[in-house]
Amino acid sequence: MFNNSSKIMFFMILMMGTLISISANSWLGAWMGLEINLLSFIPLMSDNKLMSTEASLKYFLTQALASSVFLFATILFLLNSNKINSNFLMEMMIFSSLLLKSGSAPFHFWFPNVMEGLSWLNALILMTWQKIAPLMLISYIIFKPLIITSIILSSLIGALGGLNQTSLRKLMAYSSINHLGWMLAAMHDSNLMWMTYFMFYTFLTFTMIFMFNMFKTSHINQLFTLSFHSKTMKFFLFFNLLSLGGLPPFLGFLPKWLVIQSLTMNNQLFLLTFMVLMTLITLYFYMRLSYSAFMLNYHENNWMNNSLYNSTYLSTFMTYSFFSSMGLFLMFSLYFLL
Repeated sequence: MFNNSSKIMFFMILMMGTLISISANSWLGAWMGLEINLLSFIPLMSDNKLMSTEASLKYFLTQALASSVFLFATILFLLNSNKINSNFLMEMMIFSSLLLKSGSAPFHFWFPNVMEGLSWLNALILMTWQKIAPLMLISYIIFKPLIITSIILSSLIGALGGLNQTSLRKLMAYSSINHLGWMLAAMHDSNLMWMTYFMFYTFLTFTMIFMFNMFKTSHINQLFTLSFHSKTMKFFLFFNLLSLGGLPPFLGFLPKWLVIQSLTMNNQLFLLTFMVLMTLITLYFYMRLSYSAFMLNYHENNWMNNSLYNSTYLSTFMTYSFFSSMGLFLMFSLYFLL
């Protein structure tokens, strides 16, 4: 991607669009940033493959729908700012369009299908950077009835949707939907809380996608039969999966721990219990993957190409994996030492 000068230009415009949205002082300015962001991501998505062309078309149509609803509601909001009764409907429309842009449930229908047609690098951008502007705008206008519904549905669909998936891209998509539910719940406390969660989520997602891209894996059975240079790498690979699911004592548990503490102090015990139960389901299918891969009856192919193991990518992956799996231990050690 970064060998192409036009792709670099579109990537810079994509980042600029997000920065315009989060720094805008009006809803129209935020809409303009979202449009720049959308129109610069389409050329990054599309290459000569049929799947990516289909994915870029689906992404464009859903984002254009969300942008048109957002713009329509914003203009009506500005025209009817003196009428209190109409504000409820306008806020609901703006909030719904932002949920559609971020891929949160119940407006998640496009997200797994678009993810399936992307390369791993574009999937990483879609799951991390493309969520910054919509989530930041959602935090400005928290619409209580709809955000609770979205939290519950995102946790539910993110957990149940990943149960019968064999595609790693769709698995990561449903995992992202589940994490979105936790991020929306973190917004109840403060902006700092969801930003902290988002940073941890970005790091863990980057670590997983770095590995998937390095080994060119797209399906679960490829993970089982992958020829690993050492068993340590295999352990780290599945430790990363469990960390992304939020299993203690890995690093991915820390942001969930913070959100659990915040919801407990705000007396939202029903919401907290439901989210933790749904996270247990996500952990179930992550542990099912890990458990199966460590069984003796799963063979590894010895004829696969081992040229990757001599590259610098391997040491980078091991470093990221170490922090992902041992990060919580390191944090506690530093806390007690200092």
